[in-house]
Amino acid sequence: MGFSQALSGLRAAATNLDVVSNNIANSQVVGFKSARAQFADVYASAQVGLGTRVAGIFQDFSDGNIEATSRNMDIAIAGKGFFRLDQQDQIQFSRNGQFTIDKNGYIVNADGARLTGYPRGEGFGGQPEVLQIPSAGLEANQTANVSGVFNLDAGSPVLPAGTFDMNDSDTYSYANSITMYDSLGNAHPSMMYFTKIGDNQWEVRISRGGELAPEVGQIDFDTNGLLVNQTNMDAFTFAPGAGAANMSVEFELDGTTQFANQFEQTEIAQDGYVSGTLMQVAVDENGGIIGTYSNEQQVTLGTVALANFQSLEGLKSVGGNAWIETKSSGIPILSVPGEGQFGSLMSGAVEASNVDLTQELVAMIIAQRNYQANAQSIKAQDEALQTTMQLK
Repeated sequence: MGFSQALSGLRAAATNLDVVSNNIANSQVVGFKSARAQFADVYASAQVGLGTRVAGIFQDFSDGNIEATSRNMDIAIAGKGFFRLDQQDQIQFSRNGQFTIDKNGYIVNADGARLTGYPRGEGFGGQPEVLQIPSAGLEANQTANVSGVFNLDAGSPVLPAGTFDMNDSDTYSYANSITMYDSLGNAHPSMMYFTKIGDNQWEVRISRGGELAPEVGQIDFDTNGLLVNQTNMDAFTFAPGAGAANMSVEFELDGTTQFANQFEQTEIAQDGYVSGTLMQVAVDENGGIIGTYSNEQQVTLGTVALANFQSLEGLKSVGGNAWIETKSSGIPILSVPGEGQFGSLMSGAVEASNVDLTQELVAMIIAQRNYQANAQSIKAQDEALQTTMQLK
């Protein structure tokens, strides 16, 4: 008479209790994935089994609920994928998106592992790199493009050619203001002038701080009032001086019309701005790390990389709510959020643990009863052995 079957049952039940207890202990850990112990019976040559063994402990990688937070650097993955982290030259993978920016500009988790991705200006085909937020401010940008959408009144009178004077409103049909910027970030109040010189024909001029660009553009409309031609609209030049570079401005009027309505500005924009300092960092749904600067400009500073595996169960847990690849998991499949099989990102949110406490408590009761039953089996065998020993 042996005790091995019951002892194996005790060991298996104890392991099951450990797994369930670990699930319960991590039920509030962001991105945690619950585990299940799986068992197999043990047989030798005899028909009577030798007990049970732990066949493996497998994690459930189903998604947890997404919960909103108030932090821009809290990031949840809505769908498949893992964050790819560099932990002292060991590549780890995690679903825990609680990140901060350290003093050196690296995006890190609570254990100091650095988030990886694709730096600004680099493609998505190469190996991801550690992401670092630049400490330098955003340089000033010289105005190079001005765009606008207007309606020019078809009933405006034709004005005599060659009489334009920006100081005399009788020599042009309409004027509109805009601010442009030189290479040093200096703002230059500017004006755009429209002069009707013939049926369906208008001249366009731009001045900067009282300096009229020597170029004269021309726009033409068809008989339906639609823009059909823009001539000499790509080289309005200025010399701002004071150490700033000369300016060459292209003026786009796509969508401008000539209907028998009053002059109207629908859109106006230009691409220059002053220098700025970084004020805030957030992540968009496609993984773009967006920096917002004091000059109200937003710049994509990099893109978060995501990874996935052919066999998630083959990943090896290394603690800190992270895993590493193994031969069983296969090599990581890399991409960016929203591409192919990969989920999108949600800034200001985290993925909660997928532990179901009700289910775990039921599993704990079952594991406890199994343990008690195996203990009773040992007790019964011990009593039978004692009875045998007392035979005379």
